[in-house]
Amino acid sequence: MKDWRKENVLIIGAARQGLALSQYFCSQGCPVTLNDSRTPEQLTKAVDALSGLPVNLIFGNHPMDALEGKTLVCISGGVSPELPIVKEARNRNIPISNDAQIFMEAVPCKTIGITGSAGKTTTTTLVGRICLAGAVSGQKIWVGGNIGTPLISYVGEIKPTDLVVLELSSFQLELMTASPNFGAILNITPNHLDRHGTMEAYREAKRHILDFQKPEDTAILCRDDAGSFDLVPFVKSHLYTFGWNQPMDRHPGTYIKEDNLVLFDGKEDHILLNREDISLRGDHNVLNVLAACAITAAAGFSAEAMEAGIKGFTGVDHRLEYVATVNGAAWYNDSIATAPERTMAAIRSFSEPLVLMIGGRDKKLPWEDLAELIKTRVDHVVVFGEAAPKILDALAKVQTDPASFTVDHAAGLNEAVRMAYERSEPDDVVLLSPGGTSYDEFEDFEERGECFRTLVKNLP
Repeated sequence: MKDWRKENVLIIGAARQGLALSQYFCSQGCPVTLNDSRTPEQLTKAVDALSGLPVNLIFGNHPMDALEGKTLVCISGGVSPELPIVKEARNRNIPISNDAQIFMEAVPCKTIGITGSAGKTTTTTLVGRICLAGAVSGQKIWVGGNIGTPLISYVGEIKPTDLVVLELSSFQLELMTASPNFGAILNITPNHLDRHGTMEAYREAKRHILDFQKPEDTAILCRDDAGSFDLVPFVKSHLYTFGWNQPMDRHPGTYIKEDNLVLFDGKEDHILLNREDISLRGDHNVLNVLAACAITAAAGFSAEAMEAGIKGFTGVDHRLEYVATVNGAAWYNDSIATAPERTMAAIRSFSEPLVLMIGGRDKKLPWEDLAELIKTRVDHVVVFGEAAPKILDALAKVQTDPASFTVDHAAGLNEAVRMAYERSEPDDVVLLSPGGTSYDEFEDFEERGECFRTLVKNLP
């Protein structure tokens, strides 16, 4: 493990990744400065979390003199590499890193990494459950990365015989020069273009999960997603795939055959479980399960472990999460849907009449395809948040018949819930699946989802 005592680190961003890195570097005897543009009054939780640690706090702006004497700059996921202080650090030839890269440099065991525009949290959770079910005596399975507590907080406890399962975002991957032993790209569809600028830059960031693999490692790609499968020429390791239909090549992979999930090991088929054993709603979640099976098969886990990890799994918080039935209408929380493609997948998961709540902050993504689907599948739409004008414009272009669906415009989530309640009828599904980020009103999608739960449970 690297000796950090000779380094002097500036961490930008006092969210969970920045706090975890601050605590880690302090434990290594490394001088640490934590910088955030928010005020000390806005960061009382961060100040409390670092109480008693020798961390120099610079809050309220990003002064260039914070770079003086620094040998490393680490940025949190929400901090753009184009921030002036980060660009200046690059100009001064100060290395730029993040929590995921530091973790990958220090972790002593094998790693599974999962990324994608959608489905990565559900798939990562499923993979963790399967690995836990199939773990050998004395082996611990660590699940984290872009979800939960950053694993850099626990790297000193991880043993060489353990296994790490990481969800990795494009924000983390764009700076990384280390790839996991098993790297999965579930899909690549338009997302985070407000951060990456172009689809090519976004794809390149995602591809880093494969770019630094060794020949003995394994890549896992989706045959049914062009963004994922077009990366086959970049694979430098073994290849596993997943998708709806049987692989046409001889690469191992998973697929559906007569309502069974099947693993083709390169020579013959092995039935894993029946599609009815999946408790999750929607075809997109069947693909997530196929991905989890392909990933864990590549990592050497048995069909029995897969079955044990998948059966009974009803989903992750804020992902098509059932909240309550109010006056005969079922309310679902899909706050994780921060891109229109995710909202489309959520809509397709239901056959019931739909009252849809969409909005939040736009990520410079197209809303036209979602609007077309709303026209054919949704009865009532409640639009809220910063992105409302852009969404309302897309909806107006497809609403040739005013009776096809109704549209309400709410200022924020509270008013949107009230409007959805007034529109809902018995046997409807009321679905919060925003398609935009939460940052116009909330700290993150989890806070938005928790607020939604509370508002729903307080309805008359």
